[in-house]
Amino acid sequence: MLVCGVDEAGRGSMIGPLVVAGISIEKSKIDELTNLGVKDSKKLTPPARAYLYKKIIKLVDDYAISKVNPKAIDSSVLKHQLNHLEALHMAKVIKKLGPSVSYVDSCDVNPARFGKEITKISKTGKIKSYHHADSKFVVVSAASIVAKVTRDRAIAKINKLYQIGSGYPSDDKTVQFVRNWFLTHGQMPVFVRKSWAPVRILLSS
Repeated sequence: MLVCGVDEAGRGSMIGPLVVAGISIEKSKIDELTNLGVKDSKKLTPPARAYLYKKIIKLVDDYAISKVNPKAIDSSVLKHQLNHLEALHMAKVIKKLGPSVSYVDSCDVNPARFGKEITKISKTGKIKSYHHADSKFVVVSAASIVAKVTRDRAIAKINKLYQIGSGYPSDDKTVQFVRNWFLTHGQMPVFVRKSWAPVRILLSS
């Protein structure tokens, strides 16, 4: 019986992609993830995540990653459909993996509604949607690590060319970069999400 875990990284970021990742694993091997020390990526250091990423990829039966670029994110935010966008990409990942059951981390205030939406799109196995699934189910924890490491790599690539920091609005370095770029160029680079409040404020000033 194949079990799938799905999570995202970078939803709240001003810069870079939203990354949705899923892993599928035989039910009998799930305990091996726990034995590796897999847990919610937010509770791990970057080196620990990178180490576990390699171990997870080797252990699981399959994995899938879907990246959503800032332009697609902006388009969805303008239509108030960011949750729907995330559901679409989670369904895409689940469909590719073809599990019997999938555990997903719900971004919707109503997890059951979010699960039903993914079920309708993916038409693949049972969908179990929960808040904080990344800390409740080790299969989702594993997916959260794959998503976070993939996202970290994307941000590292941008950082090689521009000093953007973490990409999050809580990071002064990120906010300063966006502000300085706009003052210098009069527009935003393609890797910045224009629909985010701090960016909108700059664009309208």
